[in-house]
Amino acid sequence: MQALGLYRPGSSILHRAPAGGKLIGLFVLALAASVLPASLVLLGSLSVIVVVLYLVAGLGFRELAGQVLMIRWLILLLTITGLLFLPLEDALANITRMVLVIVLAGLVTLTTRTSDLLNAFEVALSPLRLVRVNPERVSLVLALSIRTVPVIAGFAQQLRDAQRSRGGRLSIRAFVVPLLVLSLRHSDDLADALVARGAD
Repeated sequence: MQALGLYRPGSSILHRAPAGGKLIGLFVLALAASVLPASLVLLGSLSVIVVVLYLVAGLGFRELAGQVLMIRWLILLLTITGLLFLPLEDALANITRMVLVIVLAGLVTLTTRTSDLLNAFEVALSPLRLVRVNPERVSLVLALSIRTVPVIAGFAQQLRDAQRSRGGRLSIRAFVVPLLVLSLRHSDDLADALVARGAD
């Protein structure tokens, strides 16, 4: 299984589609999943759309299952915390929404080069120049944000694999604290790399 959210070369219609169009589609579907009242029809329809899009992209069920499998411990963690504060139905609906949005964002990055994503963001944000905001910087932040979800999910997978190799049970404290440390360390390393390349 390949890493979550990394670009997979291909010639499908989704691979050839403009990055801007895919980002708009992601925004619309994510908005529908997040804002519209949760129902079996809505979440079921969005799930079917996700499956169809993965098939159209030539990625198939295996890739889709692999993407979900990579974030299974993140799903478990959020399910546990959700059940502490929400009724079962609401918690499951929120988890389903989150998984759909993450998998859709993953599909965008699987079928779009990072350079194309940056260019699309820069074009969309170019009006910000009128208020003296640098669209290149904002687009970089947005692109990095999309890429961060797979990275954090990968950290979660590594931690769980390490716990399994030691024969230990899933401990929330032993999972969350290292995940937070790894995430902050990744953030620091990324900031250092950007500064070294002239980003301020």
